[in-house]
Amino acid sequence: MNIRKAEASDAAAIAAIVLPTIRDGATYALDPNMTEADALAYWMATDKETFVAEDGGVIVGTYYLRANQAGGGQHVCNCGYMTNVVATGRGVARRMCLHSMDHARSLGFRAMQFNFVVSSNERAVRLWQSLGFAIVGRLPLAFRHPTAGFVDAFVMYRHL
Repeated sequence: MNIRKAEASDAAAIAAIVLPTIRDGATYALDPNMTEADALAYWMATDKETFVAEDGGVIVGTYYLRANQAGGGQHVCNCGYMTNVVATGRGVARRMCLHSMDHARSLGFRAMQFNFVVSSNERAVRLWQSLGFAIVGRLPLAFRHPTAGFVDAFVMYRHL
């Protein structure tokens, strides 16, 4: 698997990954009716570095990295990860997270924070914990899951 910085020509492949996840409404606090243009503008915004994971020349995942805060908090980064549904369970998210931690360190970030991990996304919670992230905050019933109703969201944090 190869992970590289995304290019404008990757937009259609990125949209094919992020739109189904956004439409599903179960893991990201984004409008499920978001247009493709808005989804790409969000995922590939100028305040983010966007990457893609390729397997055999096919883009199977994408992530972004950005400073979580400005000023006194700019040493902590934030990331978002999405994997193509056909690549689920193949270690793509793990590889992207490991890549993002290495890249963040190279940029001088000292920690990584996930601001809103939906608690019912148990697979992601277990993955982040296996990579050294701790749940440092719980937002009670902060996310309206499309089938489970209101569920908690976690703030997860890891020193780099």
